[in-house]
Amino acid sequence: MAANYITELSTNVERRHVRYNNRYGIAIAADIYQAKNLDTDQKHPALIVGAPYGGTKEQGPAVYANQLAQQGFVVLTFDQVYMGESGGEPRHVSSPDLFAESFSTVVDYLGVKVPYVDRNKIGVVGICGSAGFALSAAAVDTRIKAVVTTSMYDITNVRGMMNLSKEQINDMKNQLVEQRWVDFENGDPQYIPSFPETPYPSVDELLETDLITNEWQRFYAVPRGFHPNARGNFTTTSSLAMLQFDALRYVDEISPRPILFIYGDKAHSRSFSEVAYDKAAEPKEKYIVEDCEHIDLYDKVDKIPFDKITSFMNENLK
Repeated sequence: MAANYITELSTNVERRHVRYNNRYGIAIAADIYQAKNLDTDQKHPALIVGAPYGGTKEQGPAVYANQLAQQGFVVLTFDQVYMGESGGEPRHVSSPDLFAESFSTVVDYLGVKVPYVDRNKIGVVGICGSAGFALSAAAVDTRIKAVVTTSMYDITNVRGMMNLSKEQINDMKNQLVEQRWVDFENGDPQYIPSFPETPYPSVDELLETDLITNEWQRFYAVPRGFHPNARGNFTTTSSLAMLQFDALRYVDEISPRPILFIYGDKAHSRSFSEVAYDKAAEPKEKYIVEDCEHIDLYDKVDKIPFDKITSFMNENLK
């Protein structure tokens, strides 16, 4: 297995690394997957796969790309700005505006730099937090013809996720702006990672935590999903940007382009998909995976409904 990729590359798939700048001049690091027998003299539909919030292209996106490339799609995975092998300083900054922009940047690249991609047949698959940013991008970028979300998280819904009262929101703002003084004085923003520098040998070695934290650790903090560029969390003051941004505000404007919301029946995050589904306009569809928790849709090929994703994209990228 190639270094730091969490899945073995199929013998029927080839992967190559590319690097290019977004419209703000920040370098995007990406991988392109395609079937080895793909006829590059013909035009093909393309899919963009976004990583879970704080994740990298070598984790869940590699699992999706490896499978979907075998179905005839050209698939591009990428590291978000300020993350992984992409550019941007300081590291680990979270910007909802730029994170949504990254999806459009990938559309730019595929439509101009990959001659055998049909620029009129580009779809997006957003995993976890990238699903919200993918929907935000698609709301304004009509070149994105179809969207699939899996185990969706709307990271910009800080107030709802934390169930904060008005007083608690104000306290949070005060704490964050106080941290801005400290960050400016130090010349570098505070960053507190959630996961260890090296993985725990197994889930049996994990420290006792609450159930949701344990679920994250059962992927990111053990060999199953560990990556040295995905230590979890973002700079502390990144939360201020989330308080100013609503990823789903214009999700209804994606119509008449279709959206497929996929989530597990046991996912702690299922309400995000359900809220987004309610806000979206037709055509839209839910697909609920049985006996499936949130992180199962990161890497469990027996749980991820690749047949459904393939048929949905084939139908809507005609």
